[in-house]
Amino acid sequence: MKKLGRAILFILGFLCVVLISIYTLQTNSEESDVEIDLGNLTEFYEEEVKIEEPVSIDDVPLEDNMDIYQYDDLDSVVYMYVTIRKGNSSDNTDHTWQEVNDSTKFFVVGSGNTTVDKAEAIFQVGDENGPLPGEFGYGEIIPNGTIQVRGNTSSLRSQKSYKIELFDSAGEWRGQSTIALNKHQGDITRIRNKLCFDLMKNLDGLTSLRTQFVVLYVKDETTNPPSDTFVSYGLYTQIEQPNRTFLRNHLLDQDAQLYKPNFFEFFRYEDQLRLADDPAYNKEYFETILEIKGNQDHSKLITMLTEVNDWSIPIEQTFEKYFDAENYFTWMAFNILIGNLDTDSQNFYLYSPQNSQKWYFLPWDYDGSLTRQERTLLRSVDLHYYQRGIANYWGVVLHRRVLTIDTYRQQLDKKINELMNYITPELIDEYISTYRSVTDQYVLQMPDLLYLNGTVDDYNMVFELLPTEMQLNYEYYLESLESPMPFFLGEPQIVDNKIIFNWDEAYDFDAQNITYQFVLSRNWDLTDIIYQQEITNFLEIEVDLLEPGQYFWRVIAVNEDGKTQYPFDYFRDIEGTYHYGMRYFYILSDGQTTTIASNE
Repeated sequence: MKKLGRAILFILGFLCVVLISIYTLQTNSEESDVEIDLGNLTEFYEEEVKIEEPVSIDDVPLEDNMDIYQYDDLDSVVYMYVTIRKGNSSDNTDHTWQEVNDSTKFFVVGSGNTTVDKAEAIFQVGDENGPLPGEFGYGEIIPNGTIQVRGNTSSLRSQKSYKIELFDSAGEWRGQSTIALNKHQGDITRIRNKLCFDLMKNLDGLTSLRTQFVVLYVKDETTNPPSDTFVSYGLYTQIEQPNRTFLRNHLLDQDAQLYKPNFFEFFRYEDQLRLADDPAYNKEYFETILEIKGNQDHSKLITMLTEVNDWSIPIEQTFEKYFDAENYFTWMAFNILIGNLDTDSQNFYLYSPQNSQKWYFLPWDYDGSLTRQERTLLRSVDLHYYQRGIANYWGVVLHRRVLTIDTYRQQLDKKINELMNYITPELIDEYISTYRSVTDQYVLQMPDLLYLNGTVDDYNMVFELLPTEMQLNYEYYLESLESPMPFFLGEPQIVDNKIIFNWDEAYDFDAQNITYQFVLSRNWDLTDIIYQQEITNFLEIEVDLLEPGQYFWRVIAVNEDGKTQYPFDYFRDIEGTYHYGMRYFYILSDGQTTTIASNE
């Protein structure tokens, strides 16, 4: 009975709650006069689901990992300490510090893998007073890496650049096992490379490289007796190396194809560039063109080069298939404006993710940028006449084909103007002011002051010139659009007692008529002229056979607007002065036959 009573009371209570709820709803409805549409309510509460459409790997833009630059304070300095010891012959480290510094690749022709002398090293990081607890290598008493001189022509300088390779057991410093220390002795400011890579960090479509000011101290224990003192080697710039570790750190494909050009103009190079399983494959010969830094499968590279050099395939089709426009035009626009002229056939990397057919340009080596005014004022050495704007890239088959297309030139022009609005003189001056808090402190004291590439006044003047350099390069770029493109001179031929001179066409973007000014002389200063003639839209001249001897010939192209261009060819006299657009040849005769020997 108690259970029944409790059940009746529960039912009555529930009915009261229901009646009160109905009354409340009715009252609220009457007060608001709002009708509840359950259909709309259901629609309102439906969750909208958006699913991104999958994209092709070939449509993925090149993006950098911005988190990697967390240590990149413009004015920070890292103090590195290296203790030098002789190692063993098995890994070529049984060398003294003197032997390491005497080693060079410069005189060795045709190999990217030439062995240079190494020594073992204890690598440590600290402050101006020595290695510090908690920093890399502190307390190490046995070598944790090797050290060698790096660079080709730079290895001949008084102050060397170095490469330190850490052993696997040593771990990594800031995620890097290869530590490149560049002296940049040829750059009086010592900041050009760092400046360019710091600017590139904010550009879409490019990856940059981490850079760091370093003061290097070396203790040489290979002398007799061994030294117990660290000696300052002055200011360096540490630069990240594009390798598999670089790809990992920048969130790129570690198994990608990655090549570093030595002299690469995007020709097919059938003899050198072969598949690794080709019986005629020779890795050393391959690397005279492209050093292999990644995947060893070269089939994708060869396919791309074959199509780039197939003139029956429209370049628009080839370019869209194999290259990324944002990456390509940003890379070229930056190089044109910053004046890094050696990027026509070297000083960049080619990167392609293993499952993609796209190729991307990765920047490398900018210590020769922003030097046009310095070359003229301090070194009295001007650049080649064609090294202005897009003419600088005309000898590369890919660039030449791309830049003949009006829409691609418009894309380049748009990107150049974007960069001009970003990299202003004020921005460059701001960066310079920050860098000089470091460079003034170290470059203007020993040991760097002894090897300064100029006077202290020159040092200060070049810093004043740098912010105005981009405007000058921009003006040369505009001029290059209005001028004929550079071309090559051919080989003189003897035919029927005539000498036939020939040359390639000087391309003009506006399709203007081109007049070629031909001069033949007995000397390079053209003061003893034998023959000269101007011809329009013809690429050949014949001259009566000359007596045996040495001769010089030059051709200059002039369009209807009076804009001129020189050939790529040049003659360099015994004083080292360049004479542009000129070649020389010899007429040889044994009394029966007459031949021509021409300079290459």
